[in-house]
Amino acid sequence: RKVALSSAGRDFLGSASTLLRHVRAADSAADDVRNRATGVVRVGAPLVLASTALPMAMRDYQKLKPKVVVRVRDVPVDHLVDRVADGDVDLAIGPDRHSGDAVTATPLFDSAWVLWCAPGHPLARLRRAVRWAELAGVAIVSAGRDHEHNVAQMHQDVPAGTRVTPVDVVDNISTALGISAQGLAVTLAPAYVGVLAKPFGLIMRRVVQPESMRKVCLYAPASRALSPAAEGFAEFLGTWIKRILIGAAILAVL
Repeated sequence: RKVALSSAGRDFLGSASTLLRHVRAADSAADDVRNRATGVVRVGAPLVLASTALPMAMRDYQKLKPKVVVRVRDVPVDHLVDRVADGDVDLAIGPDRHSGDAVTATPLFDSAWVLWCAPGHPLARLRRAVRWAELAGVAIVSAGRDHEHNVAQMHQDVPAGTRVTPVDVVDNISTALGISAQGLAVTLAPAYVGVLAKPFGLIMRRVVQPESMRKVCLYAPASRALSPAAEGFAEFLGTWIKRILIGAAILAVL
């Protein structure tokens, strides 16, 4: 009518209970991996995205997957693709770059190239878009060789007399914005940098004839599989960017 452990059974019970706890923990960990609920994801991004959009995405993803740790790596635009190809980061988000065969690039959003200037600058008085011809002779500071190259590409078809060349090239967009805020120059950058430009008190003006767009992409390795955690964050980021940033007009910046 009843059973009881023998002395040998009592001696074995402690070890058996410990073993079962480890088995249950391993099974739970396996479920987390299968469900992309645990792991570390390293994401590279240039300054603006690394300090604004990416932390916001990390906060929202942590609510969904609290065991997934996302680490941000500051990466210059020119090195984004190389860092993914070399395995230094799992994913990268940044402006469109030639990715080659080792890295895939998935477009996330487009952002117009615009002009940022101080409120007292003559171009700030214009209530319409600025034409490239109106920038001839205007002091322009560019943020990085990548920006300088894109500025050159944007108006390569206009007459030589109306082409603009930056008077200075600095490493960081925050430096270019600071110089522009003092009225010493203007800077050309994608509209999404407005999250940094607005606190400087800068005015945004569209640049047209031609108007150019900057494509921002998500970069992932093509030759190796992502971890479940990285794969889950990549899928989340693709939908989150469109729903939160574009929906809230952060990328359009008014």
